[in-house]
Amino acid sequence: MNSARKMALLVLLSLMGGGFQASATPSTALLRAYHEKLKAMNLPPGLEEMVPESKVIHQVTLAPLFDKPFVCGEHPLGQLVTAGDALGTDCMIVGGASDAAGFNQLYRGSGEKNEDWYGWKASVHAPFDAVVVYVHVNPVVNVPGSMGKPPASMILFRRQDGVEVVYAHVQDIRVKAGDHVKAGDVVAVDGNNGVARNPHVHVGAFRGTEPFQIRWDLAAMGAVDALRAN
Repeated sequence: MNSARKMALLVLLSLMGGGFQASATPSTALLRAYHEKLKAMNLPPGLEEMVPESKVIHQVTLAPLFDKPFVCGEHPLGQLVTAGDALGTDCMIVGGASDAAGFNQLYRGSGEKNEDWYGWKASVHAPFDAVVVYVHVNPVVNVPGSMGKPPASMILFRRQDGVEVVYAHVQDIRVKAGDHVKAGDVVAVDGNNGVARNPHVHVGAFRGTEPFQIRWDLAAMGAVDALRAN
């Protein structure tokens, strides 16, 4: 296991409240305890197992997450270790700019309230035609700047070819397990729960234990007035 994966594992264990002492090389017992922590949360397999180390990265193209201008910060290979996280991306709506003046910002004022953030309660859209295979609700809303406890509220979608996409930190979820959705359907709104510091949506894509790098469908984005005009 490389040093980045070791550190990511130790960070995850810390966030889960495991009370483990950091060391340079996680032991077999530490790895087993990590898996038990995840499994105790009753998460689907792709969200609880470590991905194999690989330098080959495949991509998947998804429909626009939001119908407003947004930016995403990607997790580089080796930073996070489960399939739904490993190559995931954290997306936030930007605002504050007009044709006449201003510039893109993530929040108004100090950002100390969830309502300050442009993305707060913004509509979240399905990534592709899929069936919803899992939904979890975390009812605790975080205060910006403070992380909550996992697992976050989430929706897991599965496409016909087996590719799965997870949305995390959402709220007011409008779908349930077994529902069929079309790309672009509104499935939830942007929230701030679980291991999150501010309103955003984490998007992870994978098949089995292979994570995928996420690309956004630029043609579909070009069909949305607000995204084309940004």
